[in-house]
Amino acid sequence: MNQPLVERVTEWMAGDPDETDRATLAALLEEGDETELRRRFDAPLTFGTAGLRGPEMAGPAGMNRCTVRRATQGVIAWLRELGLDFSRGVVVGRDGRHGSEAFNNEVVAVLLGAGVKVYEMPGPLPTPLVAYSVKALKAAAGIMITASHNPAQDNGFKLYAADGAQIIPPHDQTVERFASEATTPVLGDRSSTLHSVVPGELWADYQRHFVERFGVPFGSVLRVTYTPLHGVGGVSMMELLTSAGFSAVTPVGTQFLPDADFPTLAFPNPEEPGALDRALATADKSSSTLVIANDPDADRLGAAVLGPKGWRTLRGDEIGWLLASTLLSDADPSRDVVATSIVSSTMLKKMAAAQHVRFAETLTGFKWISRSAGNGVLRFGYEEALGFAVDPLVADKDGMSAGLALCHLAHHLAQQGQTLLDRLDEIESRYGVHAVSQLSFRVDGPEAMSIIAATVNRMRASPPSTLGGLDVSEVVDLESGWHGLLPTEGMVLQLGTHGRVVVRPSGTEPKLKAYVEILGDAGSGESLQQQRDAAHEQLVAVGNELTELLKF
Repeated sequence: MNQPLVERVTEWMAGDPDETDRATLAALLEEGDETELRRRFDAPLTFGTAGLRGPEMAGPAGMNRCTVRRATQGVIAWLRELGLDFSRGVVVGRDGRHGSEAFNNEVVAVLLGAGVKVYEMPGPLPTPLVAYSVKALKAAAGIMITASHNPAQDNGFKLYAADGAQIIPPHDQTVERFASEATTPVLGDRSSTLHSVVPGELWADYQRHFVERFGVPFGSVLRVTYTPLHGVGGVSMMELLTSAGFSAVTPVGTQFLPDADFPTLAFPNPEEPGALDRALATADKSSSTLVIANDPDADRLGAAVLGPKGWRTLRGDEIGWLLASTLLSDADPSRDVVATSIVSSTMLKKMAAAQHVRFAETLTGFKWISRSAGNGVLRFGYEEALGFAVDPLVADKDGMSAGLALCHLAHHLAQQGQTLLDRLDEIESRYGVHAVSQLSFRVDGPEAMSIIAATVNRMRASPPSTLGGLDVSEVVDLESGWHGLLPTEGMVLQLGTHGRVVVRPSGTEPKLKAYVEILGDAGSGESLQQQRDAAHEQLVAVGNELTELLKF
């Protein structure tokens, strides 16, 4: 067996606190399973779009107690380099996944052992509450143990800076560098005077704020079905909705309590086909007209609306347009900003211009959207992957407050005899049809990232001249930067006035993604439905060609 690999494995085992993980690695060494050891050691987890994320397994390529200890030591060294006072504290939270409690305990012990004040969440709770608590407590940082909407075998380590937003370069590289140099840490325990539990008053303050913004003072008869998809949002979201006056909310009982195995779902992601099937069945039985869903850590929001032809699941962009249609009216043009990412629809830019509100387009990831306002205020931000920020109180996407805001809009439309689908018709009638779709190509195995990179390089070297019969008018290599954005992996293929395609690797999973937007011809004289049909046909044609081009 490769001797340098054996030495790396042996060195890792010496610092691994988990007896089971050490035994697993020892058995692989004894068996001489170099292939499996390389899978666990050749590609260590790195900070992607939202921190560390990967399968729970022994070795640096997996989420485990040793990885978490080293990452936490990296955070401590990073805070020290920034000169932040440890007495400001670090907020620590977790979701309900396998391993989350053990990883949470490691974070707390390492922080306390280094003399860092700890504010620990009182149990498995939604990610947005950690982001909110960092700002509310004026903490130095926040750490959330979660893999968000990833498959059941995954877990993760999300890091927030002192402004309550996810960290950005070069801070992520700094944490990684310090983590790679980590040694055996000194551990503290919860008897330390540095340890405290985040007070319940903070949740009460959060709830009070959003009830004031999006509540219905005299109550609503809007019938809603809600599912947390076996995640940690259930109790918190139901409390928020009830406090806001939405009393006719039916939870999906079989998906309400946290369950790390996600037994009723192929993937615990509201974007995935079939993820809302149980919610829609529950909605039919309870005569609901709106379904809302959070992902397992409740930072994303999915939704479906009952229309004349049955249930229609809304795309992330459509939810973004709906929320913008009400939030833009409250914006202050002198200071407020609305923002979305380069892989989302261009509709928000047009909506903002009509309201004379500044618009910002960012790189993919809420860490960029959260900071896009500069010295202004982010009034609303969203990305097509069901992430929405509806209030400056939380400097990250928040599926709970966004869900409440969507219910608030649906309630007021219902009072006028309208639905969310009617509002979408109004938006596209005014600003034009924007047909959007996402293609996702997953790669498994240790060579996944190199295969994805090679595919992007192949397209970069030989981009298509047409897609779906439309001319590619411009090819943008995002590694060279674009419109003032920092360089990133991926490409933009402009289709003249007809739309665009963005191709990029996922920041959280071994996937290559393509985002397609086709614009309808508002001046064609055709009805809105005819424009939608034509745009959808074009969307399919472009998508089919892309699928062939991006084959691995």
